[in-house]
This record gives sequence, structure tokens and C-alpha cells, in this order.
Amino acid sequence: MVQGTLYIVSAPSGAGKSSLIQALLKTQPAYDIRVSVSHTTRGARPGENHGEHYYFIPADEFRQMIKEDAFLEHAEVFGNYYGTSRPAIEKVLAQGIDVFLDIDWQGARQVREKMPQARSIFILPPSHEELKRRLHGRGQDSDEVIAQRMMKAVSEMSHYDEYNYLIINDDFETALQDLRTIIRAERLRTGRQKLRHDALISKLLAD
Repeated sequence: MVQGTLYIVSAPSGAGKSSLIQALLKTQPAYDIRVSVSHTTRGARPGENHGEHYYFIPADEFRQMIKEDAFLEHAEVFGNYYGTSRPAIEKVLAQGIDVFLDIDWQGARQVREKMPQARSIFILPPSHEELKRRLHGRGQDSDEVIAQRMMKAVSEMSHYDEYNYLIINDDFETALQDLRTIIRAERLRTGRQKLRHDALISKLLAD
């Protein structure tokens, strides 16, 4: 079976990363593409389900997984652990399913070290002004918090050149098409096509 591809997707807050991934998933069957579900030690919030939003596990279990090198990447945020299980990702990829991993540039570095075959995509906003407008449009944060997010965004965006692909999310539909194009191109790579169409290729090359 053809191995699925792991896609690392990163972007500053407000660039539209999550919206693009969710829009992509609506047009793709679950047996084709999935989003990685992370492990965490924090408690489930109202409406969150184990195995759907996160795998909620005790801190002792998480630390044991760290000792066993079971994470592609992990981090501690405000006293809680978050991480991406390597066995869980590899199990899905082995079924020929592509997996999207929504993480920051630091996590992306960890993943690339352990899975250099992963493909990475960075999403940029069209301007500082538009990014600020989108953050304000959420209506969730104060001006002070948005100012902090903008400062952090500049730092995050400086790592764009560590990625294989770069998408500018100016027009949403165009950016979504760009995302689809990347996936299509990756699936047309010679190595994957050779595995998928081995019988055909052998027949075509037969004397």
C-alpha cells in the first residue's frame, strides 16, 4: 500500500490556517485525509471528546511516553503537556491516509528531525494590516492582547523559509486551491505513482 504523507502546517494566529484545513477536509473523505489529534494532560473542556479533539491522559502517562520517545514533538504550555504521538501518526500513514499536523515552527522542527520525509507548508497573511483586521474581527481579544499577538506573529513569520511550501492567504478560495494543488502534486511524485501503478508500469515496459 502507498504510504500516506504527513503535512506540517504552520502560520501566525489570524492567517487562516485552521479555516483552510477545515475547508479542505470538507471536500475530502476521511479515508483520504485526516488531522492529527494531539495528546494532552489538561482536562477536557465542555464539548471536547477524548480521541476527537485531544487524547486526554494523566501527566505520569505523558512523561512515560516522553521517556519512551513516543512523541514526534511535545511541549509544556502553562503547566500542561501537549504532544503528537509518533505511533498514532505512523499507524494512519501506513493505511495510505495523508495526515495534517497543525503546529508552530518549533514543533515543526522537532517533527522534521524525526520524520524528514514530512512535507511542510507555511501560511502568510497578505499584510500586517489585514492580519490585525482579522484578529480584531474575532472579537475575542483586547487591543493589548492583539498587540502581543502581532509582535509574536512577526517572530513566527520569520521562519517561513524553513518550509517546503508557502501560501499567501489573501483570497481564501485561491489559498484553498493552492493547498489542494500541493497535495495533488505530492501524490503525483514518481515514487508514489510507481507504487500505486506498479502493475501498469511493469506491463507498459514489458517486451
